Amino acid sequence: MYRVSIINADLHPLYNVSDAYVIIEDGLIKCVGGRDECGRYVHGSKYVIDAKGNTVLPGFIDSHIHLFKLGYSLKIADLRNVYSIEELKNRLREYGRRIERGWIIGRGWDHEKFSEGRMPNRFDLDDVSRDRPILIIRVCGHLAVVNSKALELAGIDKDAPDPPGGIIDRDSNGYPTGVLRENAVKLVYNALPKDTLEDYIGYGVYSINYLLRNGVTTVHHVSATPDELDALYRMSLSGLLKTRVRIYLDYRYINYISKYIRLFDGNPLVKVNGIKVIVDGSLGARTAALREPYYDDPNNLGSIIVSEDELRRVIRFSLENNLQLAIHGIGDRAIEYILDSIDVFKGDYEIIGRRFRIEHASLAPLDLIKWISELGLCASVQPSFIISDFWALDRLGPDRIRWLYPFKTMIKHGICVGGGSDAPVEDPNPLYGVYSAVTRGCYEGIETCRYTSMEKLSLGEAIKLYTVNNAYLGFDDYIGGLTEGYYGDLIILDGNLNDTPDYMIKDVKVLYTILGGEIVYRKG
Repeated sequence: MYRVSIINADLHPLYNVSDAYVIIEDGLIKCVGGRDECGRYVHGSKYVIDAKGNTVLPGFIDSHIHLFKLGYSLKIADLRNVYSIEELKNRLREYGRRIERGWIIGRGWDHEKFSEGRMPNRFDLDDVSRDRPILIIRVCGHLAVVNSKALELAGIDKDAPDPPGGIIDRDSNGYPTGVLRENAVKLVYNALPKDTLEDYIGYGVYSINYLLRNGVTTVHHVSATPDELDALYRMSLSGLLKTRVRIYLDYRYINYISKYIRLFDGNPLVKVNGIKVIVDGSLGARTAALREPYYDDPNNLGSIIVSEDELRRVIRFSLENNLQLAIHGIGDRAIEYILDSIDVFKGDYEIIGRRFRIEHASLAPLDLIKWISELGLCASVQPSFIISDFWALDRLGPDRIRWLYPFKTMIKHGICVGGGSDAPVEDPNPLYGVYSAVTRGCYEGIETCRYTSMEKLSLGEAIKLYTVNNAYLGFDDYIGGLTEGYYGDLIILDGNLNDTPDYMIKDVKVLYTILGGEIVYRKG
């Protein structure tokens, strides 16, 4: 018998219980309640943890994460919080000195923050190095800039055509500027040195350690590739895997899904749920597909990057093979395109109950919310986008922004809304996501708050995004709650959320992360 007892826990706001005991025995929750109900189990525990009145929650679930890309991004140049192209170049030079040779790669920049008021180009990066290839990925992951050497290695010149679903930006003479959008970025990815299995395992371990510090015990790993899943399997065999993982395979590898369903069958931590498809781009890159043009780019409607025939082929495959479908849709035109593509199958298949998901569902006017609800679809959203998309009013204008990230209205219409980070796009700290859903950028002075304050969630609603709602999204019946018989996945915070002002939620830290009764992270 292996028992862990947590005493003096506050279970608000999910449960109306203070001075609580939570007893975990052999990996499962045995008792939740007061001293009278659970006190007798404390004796004989291997560990007794005094929560000292702090909040205890189910382990957080991230509904949308790129698990191995997160680990990779933590090892390359960090270009977040860069406020000029000159500062960006200096960071790249510094990183280049550290790694000495090979590609110089960075991620996280947002040109909307740059004092120059423009996108970087290949000539800016040539100032850093003409001999070494350079790749910098925008924070959204849907746009990148490369230098002349990287263009050469990728075979991108004046005569190179735009790939399907991608755009190579060009100057007035037709020469590439170094800016690549959507599938055009993959031309450069294909030129990178190929990572080994050991590389992927390293990225995975690095990522998981980071997630555990943030109280994340389950992730929905989206756009998964065979290389990543081979590494995940090795990690699970060797004891390196310390989180539960739900897999959504990149639809380009759809023919591999049977292999991985068999490979992970019976695995205590890993389960293959379904397939991931990307339909449009991002608002930041102005590639999200909109019904009406961008407010700050009146000749641009964004891009649909998967054909109707291809999308419907994947939908039919999912329906016929009882797989869950996760479809990326950010712009309102993309969401409409997704709904229309699913709707045509409802005469031949039962759609409700399959928990098909729209990933992001960012710009969702009321007519689309009602349609999502009618089809019984779920929404996997990223609350921290509310704050990081501080320029959203410029993109959408005052009329459309009302329906940007309308979480409250979705919930009112019976849609299961789950919360994710889209890491490495955003930091995978669920408490920052909770803060974002509750405050909607008001303390940062972001215009979105002024137009969408009615969409603020309560603390309890926001925490449910990352616990019980995400358990439903992932077809998990025994995580996401502090209930007898559930897996002993929980976290202990360094404060009491019920007593924490909303502007300080983001500053609360995780003291303990427990997975199946095992302490997998302890602060300090």
